[in-house]
Amino acid sequence: MSDQLATAGAPRASRLDPGLYLVATPIGAARDITLRALDILASADVIAAEDTRTARKLMEIHGLAVAGRPLIAYHDHSGPGARDKLAAMVAAGKSVAYVSEAGTPLVADPGYQLARGMIEDGLPVIAAPGASAVLAALSVSGLPSDRFLFAGFPPQARGAMTSWLADLAPVGATIILYESPRRVHRLLDVLSDTFGGERPMALCRELTKRFEEVLRGSVDEVRNSIADRVLKGEIVVVIGKGAPVQASVETMEDALRAALATLSVKDAAAQVAADLGLKKRDVYQAALTLEKDG
Repeated sequence: MSDQLATAGAPRASRLDPGLYLVATPIGAARDITLRALDILASADVIAAEDTRTARKLMEIHGLAVAGRPLIAYHDHSGPGARDKLAAMVAAGKSVAYVSEAGTPLVADPGYQLARGMIEDGLPVIAAPGASAVLAALSVSGLPSDRFLFAGFPPQARGAMTSWLADLAPVGATIILYESPRRVHRLLDVLSDTFGGERPMALCRELTKRFEEVLRGSVDEVRNSIADRVLKGEIVVVIGKGAPVQASVETMEDALRAALATLSVKDAAAQVAADLGLKKRDVYQAALTLEKDG
């Protein structure tokens, strides 16, 4: 957590309504925290954190004191007992601020079971949005942002990774992955095999930090550019949209036969074209031919 720039003073604390507050924290530069996040951290009755040391340091940078309030660890290894304890606090009228080590809670970070449990118990869950490595990487990647899929961390075993990526390859959306610097070379090798070496991508490293780096190009170009490098820091991989798999003539005709059993030629063609992502005119002509042939 960078402490180059600190706020000029602590925000004024005010009473928060009871609930679980999911507070986004900076992914690098400490000043990327929001004013609302500072208000919540200053005012919450209880602070729960993936890493209490990181949370305490962030609060110190911004002039916030824990001041005797409970600072409770909640991470991947926390069990139902820890969740029940925090839920009981909210049920008793307390405000609980939850922060992950960096970024937005629940996005490839702990907190999902905690938030889900609170929701199932009918307790308030409130978002305090802010920094996110997913959106930061998408913003600087230069790749289409109109439709994207965050897929998280790939499986570690190469075979499982290959199958997992093969399922993502045809998705018509920009794909965003997290990966460790130790495994990113292998990831790019498998991406070249499954997505194709010409697929556009961006490798984003240490976003908002001092050594921020964004490498753009095809999968093979980026792979070759880091082949002899040992990378460090947090890495986000952004990959361009895949081309949809074109349905075969046989698949189209089978779908048309099924649709023509209950629909007119026009309606059957429109339905099959929408379902298979085909041009309506081509499907309509095929439907006319099938109807003519009986």
